[in-house]
Amino acid sequence: MRQAIALLAGALACSPGTRAGDRAGAAAPADTGRVVVPGSSIFYERGGEGTPVILLHGGNLDRRMWDAEFDFLRQHHRVIRYDARGFGRSGPADTAFAAHDDLFALMRALDIPRASLIGLSLGGRIAIDFALAHPEMVDRLVLAAPGISGGTWAADNDTIWLQDARLAAARQDSVGVALAWLKSPYIRTALRDSAMTARLREIVVDNADFWMGMVRHQDLEREAVPPAAGRLSELKMPILLLVGSDDTPFIQDVARAIATEAPLVRRIDLPGVGHMINLEAPARFRDEVSSFLEK
Repeated sequence: MRQAIALLAGALACSPGTRAGDRAGAAAPADTGRVVVPGSSIFYERGGEGTPVILLHGGNLDRRMWDAEFDFLRQHHRVIRYDARGFGRSGPADTAFAAHDDLFALMRALDIPRASLIGLSLGGRIAIDFALAHPEMVDRLVLAAPGISGGTWAADNDTIWLQDARLAAARQDSVGVALAWLKSPYIRTALRDSAMTARLREIVVDNADFWMGMVRHQDLEREAVPPAAGRLSELKMPILLLVGSDDTPFIQDVARAIATEAPLVRRIDLPGVGHMINLEAPARFRDEVSSFLEK
């Protein structure tokens, strides 16, 4: 997915954007705040009491993809969800940074010495990198369709959406590029429900500024050193791995590696489900995660 973004960045020029996350979410959070990190800031929401759980969103989206999970989990846990740098209401990603370092800064600022991490896609990659860098700070990992840093993996063979994205880029239309991504295999299967389509479209449009940042400075996120590929056996904490049968070849390849190499993995395969697992199979996701966190 990051390769596709890079292909578009050179073609896209300045156009008006919507400040991500300014539109109202589902339920009012118990608390909000902002943590200063080098060159930017991280916006977060938190609520509930109990053992800490942190939600990490997927790429090109923001914390609002966890609306249902935030409200459900905070009934029994201290739950934090945040916008990754460059997304939602967090600050820009226009200086070099490592996403797992931002998570470390957030946990330190909120006085959270140890937490369970729930990450989807980009969020899964960040969670893995953080768990390898700071294993003492991670209780459990929930990896839903996770990405990974480093390695060589199966290529995504469905890139038809890039045609519309390139046309929008030629028109200097960052919102058009963002909307083209709704046709990508990473999110297309989540649009079978009309209500979900409207919600995802709203979040994607709100994050159109992400594409503008790619034009200004390309991708300044630094990969973990060393990367996670080849180090998965070091993940000693319990892992719940959730994989949709209709997800992309890249995600399937990464999931096989995690299930094979990490020692304490429980893999759940979801037939007929694509990449956005919590949105496509919300009840199953909730039940599996709740059971895993309570063990």
